Amino acid sequence: MTGLAFLIPVALLMGLTGLAAFFWSLRNGQFEDLDGAAARILIDDEELPVETKGKRG
Repeated sequence: MTGLAFLIPVALLMGLTGLAAFFWSLRNGQFEDLDGAAARILIDDEELPVETKGKRG
């Protein structure tokens, strides 16, 4: 029974911490552009010029 007296407040504290982190992320705009992040992976970056193997500069 003393284990429950310890575990229940710990579980409630962890739940409130997770809820606070979720509300913090909402307030700071973490969920603003979900479609843009998903499409950004499909966009090719500009290709950089390939250096000549024997050339040193």
